[in-house]
Amino acid sequence: MMPFPAVAVSRSKVLVVGDIMLDRYWFGEVDRISPEAPVPVVRVARREDRLGGAANVARNIAALGAQASLLGVVGADEAGEKVGRLADEAGIHARLVVDPGMHTTLKMRVLGRQQQLLRVDFEEGPGPGSLDGLESQARELIGRHDMLVVSDYAKGALAHVERLIAAAREARVPVLVDPKGHAYRRYRGASIITPNRAEMQEAVGHWADEDDLERRAQKLRRELELDALLVTRSEQGMTLFTEAGRQHTAAHAQEVFDVSGAGDTVLATLAVTRAAGLDWFDAVLWANRAGGVVVGKLGTSVVTAGELS
Repeated sequence: MMPFPAVAVSRSKVLVVGDIMLDRYWFGEVDRISPEAPVPVVRVARREDRLGGAANVARNIAALGAQASLLGVVGADEAGEKVGRLADEAGIHARLVVDPGMHTTLKMRVLGRQQQLLRVDFEEGPGPGSLDGLESQARELIGRHDMLVVSDYAKGALAHVERLIAAAREARVPVLVDPKGHAYRRYRGASIITPNRAEMQEAVGHWADEDDLERRAQKLRRELELDALLVTRSEQGMTLFTEAGRQHTAAHAQEVFDVSGAGDTVLATLAVTRAAGLDWFDAVLWANRAGGVVVGKLGTSVVTAGELS
């Protein structure tokens, strides 16, 4: 495997557009059960906020040494302001469309002794005006970047994703998509989509064996006019489908501690290595290695170029 292309990565400019979230963690100790209900009482000792969703993809891109830009919608609230501050601290060039009619998507996790006990989600979709603003800014920014990454968490920011892909194709900028749901026609014309195993099954149905998977994957790839399709398969590794055929890489042996945000890390690594000039499969090898590293960390985390090297 070739050395990580750090110099070429540092020159790469990657724009991430998608659903922005704030991941909030409350860490504490559990030493008793509540007298009010049969639930543990967590005495909170530490609080931490991290970028989530599309913002975590951008954070990983910056951590790998590339130039990361982020575009998405946040609410006019404390969580939205925190996203802006964290993005700035991470070295991300953020263009946040503020929608006063929505709350920033927030996932709050309560942990006791490093074990997640509860997750509370706050989310609302953006209004039409905010979506128009996002599209307008995307058209302005796409041509200034080497790669467009679309991070879809089905929270509403990518309601008009077809227009973003069309704008990128017009500007001759490759598009990497982390898809959601099963209506993959909306991603037609992207360079690559990266469904996980469950998402792929939702899109093409259950396959009987590897040959059946290849037939279904190649059919989907041709229908969507993709250069490549990557299926991330957890402990089974990753399988890449291109016009040249099928290429598979086994998962890196790694103790799995937390899979939160692992897909974001894979997407980010794929984007920066591809933008740096690697072919699809070499980029997949680095993405696979990054995914193996990040699942050994707690919560939404990043992998650095130093860790990969």
